[in-house]
Amino acid sequence: QVQLVESGGGLVQPGGSLRLSCAASGSSFSFRIMAWYRQAPGKQREVIATIQSGGSTNYVESVKGRFTISRDNAKETMALQMNSLKPEDTAVYYCNTLNGVWGWGQGTQVTVSS
Repeated sequence: QVQLVESGGGLVQPGGSLRLSCAASGSSFSFRIMAWYRQAPGKQREVIATIQSGGSTNYVESVKGRFTISRDNAKETMALQMNSLKPEDTAVYYCNTLNGVWGWGQGTQVTVSS
């Protein structure tokens, strides 16, 4: 049973930065395309960034140039560096495989507000 644990969220002012972390235990992490998702209030959860096993990345347009996804296959961890944060980035952030096959973690709340 894979456990996903997200951390690193918090309250930040517009223009600020946060670094989210994801730890996956008991998994075939290194073989998976991994993704960061977010769910804003009243909206569906959406994929915002993906990273393949070898490190190739993709981003949705709304975060491109501001967010950077990375992974460490040996440690089975993933990160999301978020810069130039905007109020519309406020959401609960989750990590999972690209097709969400693992059980969802509790997520980490990111609130961007002055």
